[in-house]
Amino acid sequence: MASKTNTGNFFEDFEIGQEIIHATPRTITEGDVSLYTALYGMRFAANSSDMFAMNLGLDAAPVDDFLAFHIVFGKTVPDVSLNAVANLGYANGTFGRPVFPGDTVSTRSEVIGLKENSNGKTGVVYVRSIGHNQNNDVVLDYVRWVMVRKRDIAALAPETAVPELADSVAAVDLVVPEGLDLSTYDTALAGSDNLWDDYQVGEKIDHVDGMTIEEAEHMIATRLYQNTAKVHFNQHTGKDSQFGRRLIYGGHVISLARALSFNGLANAFKIVAINGGRHVAPTFAGDTIYAWSEVLEKIEIPERDDVGALRIRMVACKDQACTEFPGKDDDGKYNSTVVLDFDFTALMPRRS
Repeated sequence: MASKTNTGNFFEDFEIGQEIIHATPRTITEGDVSLYTALYGMRFAANSSDMFAMNLGLDAAPVDDFLAFHIVFGKTVPDVSLNAVANLGYANGTFGRPVFPGDTVSTRSEVIGLKENSNGKTGVVYVRSIGHNQNNDVVLDYVRWVMVRKRDIAALAPETAVPELADSVAAVDLVVPEGLDLSTYDTALAGSDNLWDDYQVGEKIDHVDGMTIEEAEHMIATRLYQNTAKVHFNQHTGKDSQFGRRLIYGGHVISLARALSFNGLANAFKIVAINGGRHVAPTFAGDTIYAWSEVLEKIEIPERDDVGALRIRMVACKDQACTEFPGKDDDGKYNSTVVLDFDFTALMPRRS
């Protein structure tokens, strides 16, 4: 009898150029936004207040950019990473049209790279995933790579093909939301007087606060995104893994760090690019996440004097405050507390 259940794709099931239409389009509601706020405590004014967002020329308060990212990402899991060992990294991510409550998001992916690992048991799959809204507007276009198990270790390895990925998204490719006008941006309501002009390249910011991850919270968050990866939910699967317990979805840590970054980057109100990112080490329930950021680049937006962009390196650590800005040592090895090293670009108002 043929099985009617989905066991997910294994490494040998992928082919270069393969296109995947992911199931279950998702209409994002105000309830999703409220639950996301409850999970992370996001405080960015443009995502919290319709009135604040409309004063910037937007139709309403847009969905938090990382909520949109997680929804787009979650669609890909049953087809790309259900049999993953680990999600390895991100690159070339651009956010397009903002997502608003009531929008329906769907995702398609293309396999753009394959490389079998030396152990012959796993391989790395590179995919470009694009999320569209109900009008077929692109809301997110990004690349990620993931280590996936082989079903049969004797299966022949595909020819190695590793895509060339830029270190960062070029300024000309950054999408400024249509109608955005920051000339009357209210810093008091936003929670900080620090604007684009006040930051310097190389400046490091300790976001000070920490947040402990509870088992129920990370599973609720991952279900919110309809991410079906077994390692996040199934205790039996977790016990059989090298870690012996359930893993926290890496995106959960991204959102925690982003929420913590409000303290120091409150006016970085709109993420426009994911330049790169790596989940350095696993995170588990009971870990307390802290974060710090470094300004990598200040970007001027062509023909705009009201808005600029900051390229930001955001580092999350567990169980240690970030007063010493732990990252890599002189040998290029990460400090043992680092769990996330994430490079993104955000819009920020300029002084008039």
